[in-house]
Amino acid sequence: MLEIKKVSKQYKTGDLVQNALSSVSLEFRSNEFVAVLGPSGSGKTTLLNIIGGLDRYDSGDLVINGVSTKQYTSRDWDTYRNHTVGFVFQSYNLIPHQSVLSNVELALTLSGVSKQERRRRACEALEQVGLKGQEHKRPNQMSGGQMQRVAIARALVNNPDILLADEPTGALDSETGTQVMELLKKVAKDRLVIMVTHNAELAEQYATRIVKLHDGQISSDTNPVSNDERTLTKEKERGAGSTFDKKQKKKRTSMSFFTALSLSLNNLSTKKGRTFLTSFAGSIGIIGIALILALSTGIQNYVNAIQKDTLTSYPITVEREPNDFMSMLTAANEKTDDETLKNRDADSVYSDPRLYKMLNATVSDGDEVNDLASFKKYIDSELDASTAKTDLREYVSSVRYGYGLTVNAYVIGTDGKYHSTDITSALFADDETSEGDKGVSMINMMTSRMGNMNLWDEILSGADGALVSELVLNQYELVAGEWPKSANDVVLVIDKNNEISDVAFYALGLMDTAEITRIFNSVLKGEEIVTDTRSAKFEELIGTEFKLILNSDYYSKSYSTDENGGSWKYIGDDAAAMDLVIKNGLDLRLAGIIRPNDNKAASVNGVFGYTSALSDYIIQKTNESEIVREQKSPENVNLDVLTGLPFTLDSENELSADKKAEEVTAYFASLTDMQKTEIYKKIIAEPEQTELDAVVEEYMAMYPTRESMVQLAAATYGFDVATAEEYLSDYTDEELRTLMREQLVSAVKKKYADKAEAEIMQIIFEHSAPNDLFGTAGYAAVADIFDKTIANDTSVEKLAEYYDKFMPSKVSGTTLDEALEKLGAVDPDSPKTVNLYAATFEDKEAIADNIAEYNRNADEDKAIEYTDYVALLMSGVTTMIDAVSYGLIAFVAISLVVSSIMIGIITYISVLERTKEIGILRSIGASKRDISSVFNAETLIIGFCAGAIGIIASMLLCIPLNLIVRSLTGIDTLTAVLPWRAGIILVLISMVLTLIAGIIPSRIAAKKDPVAALRSE
Repeated sequence: MLEIKKVSKQYKTGDLVQNALSSVSLEFRSNEFVAVLGPSGSGKTTLLNIIGGLDRYDSGDLVINGVSTKQYTSRDWDTYRNHTVGFVFQSYNLIPHQSVLSNVELALTLSGVSKQERRRRACEALEQVGLKGQEHKRPNQMSGGQMQRVAIARALVNNPDILLADEPTGALDSETGTQVMELLKKVAKDRLVIMVTHNAELAEQYATRIVKLHDGQISSDTNPVSNDERTLTKEKERGAGSTFDKKQKKKRTSMSFFTALSLSLNNLSTKKGRTFLTSFAGSIGIIGIALILALSTGIQNYVNAIQKDTLTSYPITVEREPNDFMSMLTAANEKTDDETLKNRDADSVYSDPRLYKMLNATVSDGDEVNDLASFKKYIDSELDASTAKTDLREYVSSVRYGYGLTVNAYVIGTDGKYHSTDITSALFADDETSEGDKGVSMINMMTSRMGNMNLWDEILSGADGALVSELVLNQYELVAGEWPKSANDVVLVIDKNNEISDVAFYALGLMDTAEITRIFNSVLKGEEIVTDTRSAKFEELIGTEFKLILNSDYYSKSYSTDENGGSWKYIGDDAAAMDLVIKNGLDLRLAGIIRPNDNKAASVNGVFGYTSALSDYIIQKTNESEIVREQKSPENVNLDVLTGLPFTLDSENELSADKKAEEVTAYFASLTDMQKTEIYKKIIAEPEQTELDAVVEEYMAMYPTRESMVQLAAATYGFDVATAEEYLSDYTDEELRTLMREQLVSAVKKKYADKAEAEIMQIIFEHSAPNDLFGTAGYAAVADIFDKTIANDTSVEKLAEYYDKFMPSKVSGTTLDEALEKLGAVDPDSPKTVNLYAATFEDKEAIADNIAEYNRNADEDKAIEYTDYVALLMSGVTTMIDAVSYGLIAFVAISLVVSSIMIGIITYISVLERTKEIGILRSIGASKRDISSVFNAETLIIGFCAGAIGIIASMLLCIPLNLIVRSLTGIDTLTAVLPWRAGIILVLISMVLTLIAGIIPSRIAAKKDPVAALRSE
């Protein structure tokens, strides 16, 4: 039983208070047709809304099956409207963008009924009201009577206990109104129907009970509930419970997200133009960010491609003495801490010890040495399938152990004689190139630089003993001949234009030494010369022969009868001896010519590529040579066999002055007359310090003022006084005086040296006979003067000083390791470098992880440091790309914020447009959360469309963007491409931003009064 107990309701507008209901009490049977009559403003609709749970009473109570609704929550009322009450409105209140079937199904959807059951029950309800076959029409395609029948079907579909009809025939003609009334009368047979109407005739004809209201109070009731009926009903309620109670026990209403999505999608489909424009406006920011990401991804892909192509040129390199470039770079970029900056004056300049930081970072780890012997043992073990404990073997495509070997190769030149493939040897061998200090300096400079242009380089070896790695085979094309098959085979490496340097032509014996000398001397003289472009057929080069000799072959042992058993002599300058050594050298053959494939990096850095088999031969034969074996023998651990001197001499620094005087006197006595002359010249050319100071001070006294010192500088350097003054303007008087003093000291020493040279020459000239072409008597005279000076006029202290200046060293000046290195001897188990090559970038990362794991498991002194040159070269580029991309994205993101605000405004407009729909949804049981979900779904759809439009537009714009970028950069492989993950993320970002933008409008929609919403148009 439904009971209304003294219900009152007031509407307040400012100070105006209107009483809609005043202490109204009514009881309703479970199945009857009640008509509520009354003039406008009597409270009929208010009473209906309170019974239907759309409006709240101010006082009194609405009791259902003896249960008060005073404690009902908002969710309880939602469930009550959905399961217990059905509404039929005067203006039908159908959702225009939904089909007839969807309008009827909506209440079932909120009840959580399955789709199949929902469809069946909706069709049955439509058939019950005579609308079978009209399911897929839209409301605007139906007549008023048909729409009202749809409204009744919607009210009945959930099988409610109460049907509330507000002026159901008010908008219908008489005939249609009669049909609707007949339908309501039929419905009232098994449920309670309460109808509000102004038509007393219809009420008298169809209603079983008429309740009249006047000024918010009941004026009459034609069939009130009797005491007997009330008692009987209460007994039934206490027994089996009522239908009302069962309805209340049903689960709460809840609109699924897909229902909300469907409602919003259908609504947006009726406003396609506005939806598209809104989505397009929202996509502008997405397009900007997507294009930036596409371009940065394209650049990053290009950088990654370079990384992959250069993996073989820049492997992971482990050196015996590591260079920590990253530490140096970090130190160079280290910033002063904030605390220090706070204590500084704003108007002062402070120094940054950056040079110290860089040098300290470089030197601090200088004593650290990688244990490459242990590391090589580990690598060899892991590359052997039978002993491997990790998966390193899967990632390393090739390993190169570097020993610093020198390939001393000789070829027969155009003159028919052997000459070294090293061009610098030709320059040193030809006297015509030694044009003074300039020529020697240039040769020395070339020697240092030519070391970086090594003609000979080892080819990467393959797995399982293969002489050539698969990496090399993939990188290079064999254009003539064959790949090396033995240690004697080498290949010539040409570039993509089939070119090699003229230095390589000299190494092939196709240029003579005279032409090299001519080019060099022309450069020294500043002359321009025209060089011809040389060429040679592949078949002419194939088979070119070289001779290889070892470092140890440059030394020959000369035997004597002394106890030392002989000494070693350098024969590199002896043409006849070298010719014999070269002819007995190892034969090398140019087996093939290779050329890099397009877009492939080069792993062979020289012009001539040889195999690891040749490296093994050089190491083995060098270690087996007599001189190396002799140097390694235990008795020579402190003896340099090349010089016959020890490596160290602990007692040398402990000699007394008397002992030094004794030894230097004996040394002077053993010299030839010419050697004595040279030493005597050096002695008399060096003025005494006191004498030097006196002469300098005498000169300095002549220039007491700054002006006089400037004039002296101008005269010394050949400047005019004005120029000298400008040049020296930054010098203080003291600094200028120090500079002048240094110049005077140099000038005085030069004067003494010139004077000594003149005196010596005078003595030699006076004592030499006319036919004495070599001045033998003259040198003897100078030597006699030297002997008398040493014997008569030199103190022990002075002789000790001469010992330090002129006595030859008694030590070798090198170490045992340096002596062995000079001979080319190396330990095959202890390389200088280990280069690990990877086929892919992912493999390189795996190798790096493996090395890190090796360091974690190794002892501290065996842990290694290594340099990843590719990462070192590319990390700065990647950082720069990321920084620029993030900056641009942050700038473009502003448009996303603006578009989100716009979408929020448009969503609010949509709320205003769909106010009646909000009231309809609330009337059939939709909760506030459900209403929020509807508009959140709408913003999500707009966000998705904006993101999708942005991504599609970006993909299309990438086509002209690539053409522009390639035209500007000249890089044909640079392709802007949007990663699919980034595309998905951008769409999600767009949806999230629009969802956030729609939160406020959706909350406004949820808080709308359903009664007011139903009255809106």
